[in-house]
Amino acid sequence: MRLPFVIFLSLISFFAYDQNKSIHVLVALCDNKNQGIVPVPKTIGNGQDPANNLYWGCGYGVKTFFKKQTDWKFVKQINNPSPEIFERLVFKHKDSSLYLITDAYDGAAIKQTVTDFLDYSSGLNKISFYLDSVKINAGGNADLICYVGHNGLMDFSLDSYPSKTDNKKREVVILACASKNYFYNHIKKTDAYPLIWTTNLMCPEAYTLDAIIDSWIINDNATQTCEKVAQTYNQYQKCGIKGARNLFVTGY
Repeated sequence: MRLPFVIFLSLISFFAYDQNKSIHVLVALCDNKNQGIVPVPKTIGNGQDPANNLYWGCGYGVKTFFKKQTDWKFVKQINNPSPEIFERLVFKHKDSSLYLITDAYDGAAIKQTVTDFLDYSSGLNKISFYLDSVKINAGGNADLICYVGHNGLMDFSLDSYPSKTDNKKREVVILACASKNYFYNHIKKTDAYPLIWTTNLMCPEAYTLDAIIDSWIINDNATQTCEKVAQTYNQYQKCGIKGARNLFVTGY
């Protein structure tokens, strides 16, 4: 029996993003002591306490928020996958074989977080690991690579900045204050496509990341993704839709 043409096209679209796709999110834990930020309350601004951290364990932190999303299944927590990472969480999308990898970096190791993000964006440090018999691609093997946290490049420079190392197409997201201005030249060198970055001050909580990922999964174009992100950010921050639309931009 032949499938209706519309259903056939839908299946093609589904498998187009479903095959061997992964998202890797690097979270620099909020850290009053070790980052040049406006201090937040002590309990949520301890960069060595992921369980209570603003960007990880709080209600709108990546760990807590994504564990509550019905379209993601929490698969595994890996403790201390590297000296700078407290926890690595793996989620599987409920309707596909897409995997989401999220890392909680020690807030004092923000320079390493930025370094790893740019390395992954360029195709360096390709990571693969197995959960049961399923191979998970991460690091430089990921398709979408996201940075969440304070814009460390406001405080420091890196010793070197990587250039593109292969022909894989990657997209990046940088949820940090004024990230386009500070990361522009460095992302350009990696040849990754900046799906979403920012023009001004912002709060990098997980609802924004969730909106971006949801839009990416269904193959929205970049303009559609920007609009969805602005709508979501305004919903939570009540900053006005005009301001939210000006905050999030795409491309070079």
